[in-house]
Amino acid sequence: MKTAMRVRALYRSVASRYGADPLHLLALVACFALAGYAASRVVAAGIWVGFVVWFVGAALIHDLLLFPLYAIADVAAQHLPWYRRRSPAAVRWPPGINYLRVPAGLSGLLLLVWFPLVLRLPAGRYKASTALSPSPYLGRWLLVTGVLFAGSALAYALRLRRITFLRRPQARAQHRPDD
Repeated sequence: MKTAMRVRALYRSVASRYGADPLHLLALVACFALAGYAASRVVAAGIWVGFVVWFVGAALIHDLLLFPLYAIADVAAQHLPWYRRRSPAAVRWPPGINYLRVPAGLSGLLLLVWFPLVLRLPAGRYKASTALSPSPYLGRWLLVTGVLFAGSALAYALRLRRITFLRRPQARAQHRPDD
């Protein structure tokens, strides 16, 4: 009993000094340890200059080019005629914008990671180094993108069905003839 009370007191003490849950601190320490290990492997391999250039370039390309582009695309998708904001009392269908954002974001991420192979840019070098053809990457990326959007559409349809099912008893109660 005394041990449990001491552990709780230590937990509260760490939480009050740190300003957050001690598990948050533990997760941060684990992330920094993993990043340190990865950095030590990059330095040991002797490719740290290329890694730093790639890392800074990726951060700049994302922050200065890609983020504004997909922020504009998101705003444009929200202002299409089929997407209208309504007051919460007048909402008949749940907004579907997140059911577009998730598959589009995942598909874009996959394209960003695999774009040289999807676009068949290093075809000669890739085939020489792996003895594989980069030709199936475009079809596979399109297939994964289609599955992501189909799964998202299915999830939206299930949500609509659940909402209409939950609203049915209320609609029946409102339309009953008086006895």
